[in-house]
Amino acid sequence: MKLNRENFISQFTGTKENWDFIVIGGGATGLGIAVDAANRGYKTVLLEQSDFAKATSSRSTKLVHGGVRYLQNGDVALVVEALRERGYLKKNAPHLVKDQRFIIGNYKWWEKPFYTIGLTLYDLLAGKMSLGRSLPMKKKEVIRNIPRIVQKNLKGGVIYHDGQFDDSRLAINLMQTAVENGAKVVNHCKVSGLIKNGDGKVAGVVAEDLLENISFDLKGKCIINATGIFVDKIIQMDNPDEKPMVRPSQGVHLVVDKSFLGGDDAIMIPKTSDGRVMFGVPWHDRVILGTTDIPVKEFVLEPKALEEEVDFILETVSRYLEKAPQRKDILCVFAGLRPLAAPRNHSDSTKTKEISRSHKLIVSGSGLVTITGGKWTTYRLMAEESVDTGIKTGKIPFRKCQTRDLKIHGYLLNPDRTKWKYIYGSDQAEIIKLEKENASFGQKLHKDYEFTAGEVVWAVRKEMARTVDDVLARRVRALYLDARASIEMATKVAAIIAEELNRDKIWEKQQVQEYTELAKAYIVN
Repeated sequence: MKLNRENFISQFTGTKENWDFIVIGGGATGLGIAVDAANRGYKTVLLEQSDFAKATSSRSTKLVHGGVRYLQNGDVALVVEALRERGYLKKNAPHLVKDQRFIIGNYKWWEKPFYTIGLTLYDLLAGKMSLGRSLPMKKKEVIRNIPRIVQKNLKGGVIYHDGQFDDSRLAINLMQTAVENGAKVVNHCKVSGLIKNGDGKVAGVVAEDLLENISFDLKGKCIINATGIFVDKIIQMDNPDEKPMVRPSQGVHLVVDKSFLGGDDAIMIPKTSDGRVMFGVPWHDRVILGTTDIPVKEFVLEPKALEEEVDFILETVSRYLEKAPQRKDILCVFAGLRPLAAPRNHSDSTKTKEISRSHKLIVSGSGLVTITGGKWTTYRLMAEESVDTGIKTGKIPFRKCQTRDLKIHGYLLNPDRTKWKYIYGSDQAEIIKLEKENASFGQKLHKDYEFTAGEVVWAVRKEMARTVDDVLARRVRALYLDARASIEMATKVAAIIAEELNRDKIWEKQQVQEYTELAKAYIVN
C-alpha cells in the first residue's frame, strides 16, 4: 500500500470534487468515522490539524473496557454498550487488543463477596463477548500473581478480565484501514474555516497544509466535527454565539518499570480518596499508573501534569504496593484531556467524574454534525452513529454499516508479544524484510531499546509520520516508555526522516530542538 500524504494534498488542490463526507479530526472517533464512511463506499476525506491521535487518543490508560466504575454508578446501558464494542475490537484487531487479568486486593472482610458479585454481573452483561470469569482469590494466589502487593491485612482478592491495547498504534492502523477503503486522509492539515452555501448550510471547509504552507477549499455534502477537546472551536466557526459544550477533564498517568508490580497481572484500586478507581497496568514491559480526574480550563495539544496529580498517584499507589515507586523511578508522565460532553445546564461546580462518559451527537441548524464525549472502546459505535446521522443530514443515499466484522489493518491472530514488533501485526514481516535489504535500517535507535532505523523509515513511508514527535511519540511509543531515552534518539530519527523527505540540516536541527522541548514536559524532576 502506497501511502503518500503529498499525493493526497495534490488531489485536494488539483480537483473540484464534491466529497460525501469531510471529517475534521484524526483521533479515535474521526478515524473511525473515516473507516466507516469509506467502507460503505462514500467519497471520504479526513483532515487532522496535528498528527493522528496527537491529543487525547494517545494518552489513555491503554484499556479496552466496559467501565467497572460506570457499573458502580448504575450506568448499565453504557457498560453493556462498551462490553459489546470491546468484543468487536478484540475480534477485529487481535494484534493490538488482548485479554488482561486484573486483581483487586481485598483488605476488609466484606470486599471479596461485594466485588465478586459486582464483577460477576459485569461478566453476565458481556454475555458471549466475555473475556473470562471473575473469581474470588485466596491471599496466597493474590501474592503469587502480584508479588509486590501490600500483604499486611490482605484477606484475598478478586480477579476479573478486561481488554488492553496500544492506543496510538490502533489509530495508525485505522488510518491505514481508511485509506485501503478509499478515504483520503491527511495529518498536519488544519481546518481554518467553514464554507456555507446560499441557504446558510455548511457545504465545505477551508484547509491549511501546515507543512507546506498552502491552503485550499474542499466541498462536501456532510461535514463532521470530530475534533475531541477542540469541538467548540469548529462549532463557533459555524455559529459564533454558540455556548461551549465541552468540559475538559485532565487525566495524568505515570510510567514505571514493570518490577513495581512484579507480574503480568494488572492491579485495580477500587476507591481512591477522591472516589475514583486507579489502575496499575502492564504495558510494553512497563507499568502505567493512573489516572486523575481534575477539571481544567485550557484546551491545549500538550497538557502538562500538575505536581499535585503526580503526588496523588504516587501516594495512592504507595498504600497498595510494598515497593512503591518514587519520583526518581518515573520514566514518563503524560497528561490527556477528556472531552466530556457536559449538559447544557451544567454548573461550573459540577465534578467531572459526575459528567456522563457517554458520547453526544448534535446537528446544528446549518447541518454541521458534531460528535464528542465517549471513549476509545466505543469509537466504532460512535462512528456508525455519526455516519448514519451524516447520511440523513447531507441527504446522501443510505448504505448499511459493515464495521462490526471489518478486520483492521495489521490483523494478525496470536502475535508473539515477547518481541516489540508484534505491534505491527501482519506488517511485521515487511519491516523485517526492509531491515535485511539495507543493513543500516537494522541499526538500533538506542542501545537499551529494540526500536530500529527501519521502523522510522516504515513510519515515514507507510504510516504518514512527518516529524520526530510523530515517530517517537505515536509510532514507536518511545516517549511514553522512557522520555529521557527518547530525547537521546531524536537526532538519529531526525536524520532518517530528513533523508526520506529530502529535508536539510537546518530542518533536522529544528526538529531535534522542538522535540527535546516537548519531551522535557514528560520528565519528572
